[in-house]
Amino acid sequence: MTNKIYKTEEEWRKILTPEQFKIMREKNTESPFTCEFNEYKGEDGVYHCVACDLPLFRSYAKFESGTGWPSFYNPVNIDNFIFKEDYDFGVGRTEVLCARCESHLGHVFDDGPLPSGKRYCINGAALNFKK
Repeated sequence: MTNKIYKTEEEWRKILTPEQFKIMREKNTESPFTCEFNEYKGEDGVYHCVACDLPLFRSYAKFESGTGWPSFYNPVNIDNFIFKEDYDFGVGRTEVLCARCESHLGHVFDDGPLPSGKRYCINGAALNFKK
């Protein structure tokens, strides 16, 4: 388990951009097809939580889902996430949060490719890429 990071909402506002704050702290979603990482097929590396730098996904686990958000089929470490049932909008989904800072990242679905069969649909504004 990672060391938790606790900050006030005011402290998060100083660290995150207004868009990142809305997504990560208020659980909003960025518009589809607007994030730089949606179609990013860069070099080998790791996507990290932009709020606390926790490693989340390796670049090889990214795939094109056609949804408009970066999608991954396997995390770096499952313990880097918290999963919560989400029934907003009347639809049952599983919310994905960063285990270190408890920021909202996106949702996970059971319609991804093998080997996991999972599709982690993540807001690109919540990610930072490191080579």
